[in-house]
Amino acid sequence: MRPFTPLVLLLLFSVSVLRSAEAYTLGSDSLSQPNLPRGEIRTGKFTDSKIFPGTTRDYFVYVPQQYDPAKPACLMVFFDGAVFFKADGAFRIANVFDHLIAQKEVPVIIAVGVNPGVIVATAPGAKDRSNRSFEYDSLGDANARFLLEELLPAATAGLNLTADPAGRATVGNSSGGIAAFTVAWERPDSFRKVISHIGSFTNIRGGYVYPGLIRKSKSAPKPLRVFLQDGANDLDNLHGHWPLANQDMAAALKFAGYDHTFVFGTEGHNGKHGGAIFPDTLRWLWRDFPRN
Repeated sequence: MRPFTPLVLLLLFSVSVLRSAEAYTLGSDSLSQPNLPRGEIRTGKFTDSKIFPGTTRDYFVYVPQQYDPAKPACLMVFFDGAVFFKADGAFRIANVFDHLIAQKEVPVIIAVGVNPGVIVATAPGAKDRSNRSFEYDSLGDANARFLLEELLPAATAGLNLTADPAGRATVGNSSGGIAAFTVAWERPDSFRKVISHIGSFTNIRGGYVYPGLIRKSKSAPKPLRVFLQDGANDLDNLHGHWPLANQDMAAALKFAGYDHTFVFGTEGHNGKHGGAIFPDTLRWLWRDFPRN
């Protein structure tokens, strides 16, 4: 997929876009490029949560080569971090950041990927239990507090991050998408940019209420910039209808005057579409933020 011209990019993000599934392929921005400064990827494990007690999880940190400890870097937090950091996955964010930062199309960004918590089995033959739905689909500020009070201080120790909430973003797919929105909704003092792919704004743990809450915030909208992506073939099950839920979110954001865009395609519950457009999503999200 060739990079979009500014005019095509504007058209892409000004209206909902319907494209054939065959068009969703990774472009050069998402592939490893020779002679580009390469960021460093660090990994760790967090096991000492008081907010989600008994959980353990892996995390990943991308630090671009252009990072200068004397200058605060922007921050993006990715839920289901392993999915986004996977070198041959749908998103390949290290390649994307290497490219866009080198071209000064986005500011210098440190990316933190965090996996959902797992409660390790103690009985012989028992299976570990995922805490993902509880952490991601629940409303309220628990996940935001976990990030701000526990995970980020450990994962980014020694790194100089901006305190400007406009320089801090949350990202996720599916339940990670609603988690990304919930963190910014609860804590716009810390995160004001959101990317949600195939977001689960349905009745898994009450997330269907967001369009109504957004509409009621019209008189005092929160200072958020929100990118939504979904596809016509996304899920339809006992929890709800994902395409309709995301269209309802987009309509509510428009009604209440939020800075947002909604890209609607044909794919199902996967990262194929979101990954293909991810470089342009970042260009849209960071379009007016000062470059280092």
